Amino acid sequence: MHLPPPVHPDRSGLDEGLLKAVVAGAARLTPEQSFEIHERMPLETLGFWADRRCRALHGEALRSYVIDRNINYTNVCTAKCTFCAFRRDLGDEDAYVLDRDVLLAKIEELAAIGGTQILMQGGMHPDLPLSWYVELLEAIGSRYPQIHVHAFSPPEFIEFVRFFDPPGDTLHEKVRAIMEPLRKAGLDSVPGGGGEIFADAVRRKIGLGKCTAEAWLTVMRVAHELGMNTSATMMFGHIEGIADRIHHMELVRRWQDRDLADFARDGGGSCKAFISWPFQRENTPLGRVPDWGRGEGDDLSEPFPGDVVAQLDGSGSKDLHPQFGRRVRMAGASAYLRTQAVSRLHLDNIWSIGSSWVTMGPHIGQVGLRFGANDMGSVMMEENVVSSAGTTYCLNEPTLCRLIRDAGFVPAQRNNEYDLIRIHDGPESPDLAIGDWSALRAHRLHQQANREVDGPRNATVELTVSDAGSA
Repeated sequence: MHLPPPVHPDRSGLDEGLLKAVVAGAARLTPEQSFEIHERMPLETLGFWADRRCRALHGEALRSYVIDRNINYTNVCTAKCTFCAFRRDLGDEDAYVLDRDVLLAKIEELAAIGGTQILMQGGMHPDLPLSWYVELLEAIGSRYPQIHVHAFSPPEFIEFVRFFDPPGDTLHEKVRAIMEPLRKAGLDSVPGGGGEIFADAVRRKIGLGKCTAEAWLTVMRVAHELGMNTSATMMFGHIEGIADRIHHMELVRRWQDRDLADFARDGGGSCKAFISWPFQRENTPLGRVPDWGRGEGDDLSEPFPGDVVAQLDGSGSKDLHPQFGRRVRMAGASAYLRTQAVSRLHLDNIWSIGSSWVTMGPHIGQVGLRFGANDMGSVMMEENVVSSAGTTYCLNEPTLCRLIRDAGFVPAQRNNEYDLIRIHDGPESPDLAIGDWSALRAHRLHQQANREVDGPRNATVELTVSDAGSA
C-alpha cells in the first residue's frame, strides 16, 4: 500500500533538516512550506536542493530524452482558451482534420528515425464520431505495433462525454465508457495536456469551455484504474498567483496519492511525469492583456492582482481585485527555474520532472537539469501549438545529447515508461560521433499548415527553423 511521507507543518520550509528529509523521501512539504521556499529561498539554493532530490531518485549519471512526434490530428476546437493561437472554429478556412493516410505517414517517418512514441492530441472537434478514433487507433496498432500511442488529453475526454453521451450515472462512469474501447483499440497512455492552472478563478478566465480541475483529475483517475500511465502539466506566467501554482502541484500530488493507494496493487497506472512551462503570448488573445505595471492606474508597490486572488486551497475569488484577469505577469528564465525546482521538491510521488526547452530554449532547458529535471523531453519532429504562439525551437538528437552531456550527465534514450533504451556512453553516441558541429543542421521542424501550396486544401508545409546545430 502507498504510504506518503509524513509532513512537519511546524517547521519552516527553509529548515535544512526538513529539506534533507525531503531529499531522502522521509518527509513531505506542505503547501505553505513550498510557498515559503518559492518566495524566500535564493534561486541558487533552491536549485541545489531540487538537484539533490533529483539525484536521490535518478542517480548521478544519466539524464533522459525520448524520440517522439507531436501529431495534432485537428485544430478544430470547441474551447475558446485565451492563451491559444492554434485553435480554429469549425468552418474556418484554415481548419483541418488529418486524413488517416497522412497521419500514418507521419508515424512512418517517426519509425524510420528510431522513434518510439507519438503524442497525439487535437482540438476538440464536435463532428468526429467515436468510431473515427477507434478505427484510427486500430490502424496505428496494426501497422506500427512498436509505437506507443500517448493520446487524447483530459479536456478531449470530457468533450467526448458531451459529444457521445455514453452510459453512466457519474462522470467517472461516463469517461470509463469511452476510455475502455479506446484502450482496447490501442490507446497506451494519456497525456497531461490542458492542465493549465487548476484554481477555478484562473481557469474560468483563461480556459473558456475547458473542463474543470476535478473533471481533469477524474479522467486521469479512470486512466490509472484501467492500467494506463499519465502525465501532468502546468502552464504558468499569466494571470495566476504564486499560490495558484502551489495549489496546482498539491492537487496533482493528492490525487496521485489516492490513485496509488487504490490501484497500484492491482496493476493500475500512475502519473509518471510533471512538466511545467511559461505562457507564450504571441498571437494569443491573452497575450494582448497588459503587463502588470503598464496598465492605467497600476501601482507596482502593490501586489500583483493574481497574488491577491490566489489561495493555497484554490478558493480565490475574482472579486478580490478589480484588475484580476486584466493584467499578466510573464515568467522569464529565473521564474521558470524556480517553479520547476519547487515542483521537484513538492511532488515527491511523481517520478519524472521534465525540462521545457521547447518554450524556454535549449540552454535554459539544459540548466533545468540542475534544477530538479531528469528528462529533456523530446527530439521534436513536429510541433504546432507552441509554435503557433511564436515560439519555435528545434533540436535534433545529437544536439539534445550534447546539451545533456555538457550539463554533466550521460544522455540516455527512454520510452514512455521511462525505461532506458540506449545509454550513450561510447564514441558512437549521437553527439560524440559528430566531427564538425559547424556543418550540422537540424532537420526541418514540421508544422501543420492549411494553405494553397500548389496543392489541395489541408496541404502540409515544412517550415525550416534556424540552425540548432551549435550547442
